[in-house]
Amino acid sequence: MFVERFTHQPKESPIGTYKLDVISLPEECDWEKFLPAEIRYLFTKYPEYTPRVRKILESGKAIGVRTVLKTPKNVLDAIHTISVYSQQNYIVTWLPKLLREKHHPIFTDQDHARAKAHDRDLNNAVEMIVRDRLRFKKLVLIDEENKGISFEEQTFMTELSERLYPISIDYSVFRVVADNARERTQIAQTIVKALLIVGPIAHVLEKFASGIGKIFAASADDLLGESAEIMALRGSGFSWRELAKRGRVLVPVFAVATYGAFQVEHFIEEDRLITAGVVFGLSAVALSLTTAIQSIFMYHRNVRRLIEENKLTSLSTKAGWKLALIQDFTNPARLGLLLGASLAPFAGIAGALLGVMHNGWVLAAIGSTESIVAGITVISADYINEWRFRRKLKRMM
Repeated sequence: MFVERFTHQPKESPIGTYKLDVISLPEECDWEKFLPAEIRYLFTKYPEYTPRVRKILESGKAIGVRTVLKTPKNVLDAIHTISVYSQQNYIVTWLPKLLREKHHPIFTDQDHARAKAHDRDLNNAVEMIVRDRLRFKKLVLIDEENKGISFEEQTFMTELSERLYPISIDYSVFRVVADNARERTQIAQTIVKALLIVGPIAHVLEKFASGIGKIFAASADDLLGESAEIMALRGSGFSWRELAKRGRVLVPVFAVATYGAFQVEHFIEEDRLITAGVVFGLSAVALSLTTAIQSIFMYHRNVRRLIEENKLTSLSTKAGWKLALIQDFTNPARLGLLLGASLAPFAGIAGALLGVMHNGWVLAAIGSTESIVAGITVISADYINEWRFRRKLKRMM
């Protein structure tokens, strides 16, 4: 039971998760600092609403701002259906327009047939997203004293919600895109395996067979990271056939990386510490870095397919690559992996100069640089997105 608590994923709520910020006292209207940001926005943009809100609170009612913290599973399934069976695994080319403007993506007969073959319906998926798009941030009236809610109060709350529309739709766009791209489980598993399994084994190997521990530390995390990456791309809709083609490049890269890790000890003995650190750092992230580059090329190829199917207007070469990068990096884990891969050589240099390249734990930490940075990026992503939303809200006020 103890092990299962940490290895089994928690069941996802089909309705998502949310929080509720409530004001229920008339005096709170004067405490601007403590009001929910959405209420402050309304009071700032439309000061005429302040006395009307105060009147409602004096009548024994409360007003809440309900914010969805995680997109409901049925909405994410609908997005996945459209992305995989119609939009070449893309999200950013159609989802923001659908959420903001109800601009429906273009479907071909082949798209409908492909979706139907998997018991999916593209039109139903669009209807579900459009129906739920305004539920992510909503004002609710709470009858605290059970006196009943009048028609005038219902009308007023509808009016307030309409005024909140710019904020609601902005929030729904970033919430849905972020939740669709998140891959916490794969990254978390990679970090745990790298630090708790790779470290001890690398330490033992390095103690009894100097050099072998470096090879293991450089290779093990990269293989685990590559497995997580493949499953992530598979989950994004890429077929096994497409992913298998990557092996023609990845196998030689892995062989070169293994050879590089084996040469690290030789460089250390020659006192070429910076070279040793760079080689070990690059050997540790070779697969991840190659995978990141391949993923961008795969998304760029799909941009051309969308243009050929008239689902996307013609783009310049630069704009096409930019769109591929944006789609790839909507996933904070991918962005973190690329940042971590860039930092790995510097981590290797630091380890070599400090003379700790014979410590398996250090080797595992350097070899796991991209996973650690990716994990931190994923954990920080929600906080960063929330901060960006709050900052935009302040500008709107």
